[in-house]
Amino acid sequence: MSSAPDTKEVEYAHKICAMLDTSVAQLPEATLAKLAQARRSALAAQKSEKVMQPAYEPAFASGLGRSSISAASHGRHLFNKLGLIWPLLALLAGLSAITYWADQQRAAEIADIDAAILSDELPLNAYLDHGFGRYLSDTR
Repeated sequence: MSSAPDTKEVEYAHKICAMLDTSVAQLPEATLAKLAQARRSALAAQKSEKVMQPAYEPAFASGLGRSSISAASHGRHLFNKLGLIWPLLALLAGLSAITYWADQQRAAEIADIDAAILSDELPLNAYLDHGFGRYLSDTR
């Protein structure tokens, strides 16, 4: 793997930094002070957000108290929450497949019993007689 593209990117970045440094020297002092103050306040807001943000955020509180600074991290949290949903969906799909299969097995067993009863030579009333059921269990 060649490092030529990396070297060109680094050289380009150095040229941009040099151009920015020369143009900063041409800015008025009042503008430089405003920029420095804005940078300090942005850094302070970012530090306070990191300190105040809990490690685990409940799902019901995700939309409360969001500032524009944390809008980018909101997308990341949403992706993490959706990542937790996929295993639950897979579990529900598996359980529903198992239930469907068990219902099909029960229906097949009932159909086999019905077919055996209907294809037998005995009348249906014989199966309703309790004495006949006792007779069948004793003879086997």
